Amino acid sequence: MISRTQNYNEPRRVRPVRRGIFLLGGTALLFALIYFSNLMTTGTIMGALGMGMEMPPPPPSVISTVVAESQPWEPRTAVVGSLSASTGADLASEVAGVVEEVYYESGGSVDAGAPLVRLRSTDENARLRTLEASAQLAEATYNRSQRLLEIQGISTAQVEASEAELSAARAQVAEQRAIIEKKMIRAPFAGELGIRQVNVGQYVSPGTVVATLQALDPIHMDFTVPQQLLQSLSVGQSVAIRVDSYPDTVFTGEIATINPKVDEATRNIAVRAVITNSERKLLPGMYATAEIATAADVNYVTLPQTAVTFNPYGSIVYVVNEVTENDTTRLVATQTFVTTGETRGDQIAILSGIEAGTVVVSAGQFKLQNGATVEINNEVQPSNDPNPRPLER
Repeated sequence: MISRTQNYNEPRRVRPVRRGIFLLGGTALLFALIYFSNLMTTGTIMGALGMGMEMPPPPPSVISTVVAESQPWEPRTAVVGSLSASTGADLASEVAGVVEEVYYESGGSVDAGAPLVRLRSTDENARLRTLEASAQLAEATYNRSQRLLEIQGISTAQVEASEAELSAARAQVAEQRAIIEKKMIRAPFAGELGIRQVNVGQYVSPGTVVATLQALDPIHMDFTVPQQLLQSLSVGQSVAIRVDSYPDTVFTGEIATINPKVDEATRNIAVRAVITNSERKLLPGMYATAEIATAADVNYVTLPQTAVTFNPYGSIVYVVNEVTENDTTRLVATQTFVTTGETRGDQIAILSGIEAGTVVVSAGQFKLQNGATVEINNEVQPSNDPNPRPLER
C-alpha cells in the first residue's frame, strides 16, 4: 500500500518543476531581447559583439546665425495719446430762430469774426426801432429839463427823473441790439469748418450746433507718462509722432506743457506736445504714438529678438564656435546666459554675457541642445530692423 502511494504522487512533483524551468527560460529570453534592443538603439551592438564598430552620429542641425554688433542706442520712451486742436469749438445758437442765411460751405476756412449763420430778426429789428424812438424822446425830455433847471423852471428831482428815464431807454436799446447780434453767429477764431449742419428755413433752438470750427495749425497731442520719467522730461523736449494714416511719415513736435499734478489713481503725469501741422494732415481725435528721447546715446551690443530664448531661470543665446577633434573641425552651439535690456523694433540690447563680434544662433535654436553640432544656412534671416514698418499688400 505504501509503495503504491509513492508511485502515484511522483508524476505530480515533476510537472511543477518543468513549469518553473520553462518560466525561467522565457524570462531570460525576454531580458536578452531587451538588452540587444537597447544596444541597437544606442548604436553599439557591433561593439558589444566584439567587432569594434559604432553607428554613425546624427546629422548636424541647420541654423541661421547673426554677428552681434555694437550700435548707438538712444533710450526712448514710447507713449500713446490723442490729437486735439489747439483751439476748437462746436458753434451753437444762443437764441431760437429760423435760419435766414448760411454764409459758409462745408470744409471751408474762415477768419476770426467771419459771419457763418444769420437767423431771422424782423421782429427784433422792429422792436429796436421802437426802443430807439423812446430813447430819443427821453433824451429830448432830459435836455428840456436841463434848460428849465437853469431858469429855475423845475426842480432838481424832476431833472434826475428825466435822466433816469433816458438811461433806462438807452439800456433797452443796447439790450435789443445784443439780442439782434445773437441772431448772427460768427467765427470766434480762424480755423477750418466742418460739415454744414443747418439749412435755410430750418428752425433752431438755443444750443443747436450750427458749425464745427477747428484750428489745426499747430495741433496738440495729449498723453501720459509714469511718474518715474518726470526727471527725464522738460518743456521744449523733442517728440517723434506717428499716426496710422501716414505710417511712413514722422511728425516732429515738442513738449509744451507738463501737468503740475500727478494722477493719484494711475500715478501718471499728463503731458501735452505741440506739433506743426501746416499741411493739415493731422486731425483732432486721431490716435497717435510718440517716442521721447529720455537720455543721451549709449552703445549696446544688439541682437535680433529671435536670437534670445527667455526662461524663468534666465535669458539664453546659443554661441557658435569651431571645435577640432581628431583632425576634424565642426561647428558647435553652446548655451550662454545673457542679461537683456530695452527693445527697439526687432532688436534687443544685450547688457552682458557676450561681446561684439560673437556669432550667435538667430533661428533654429529651439531644436538645439548644449554642445550640439550645427550647420549654418543664412539664406533666410529673421528681421533685425530697429525701426520696422508693416508691409503693404
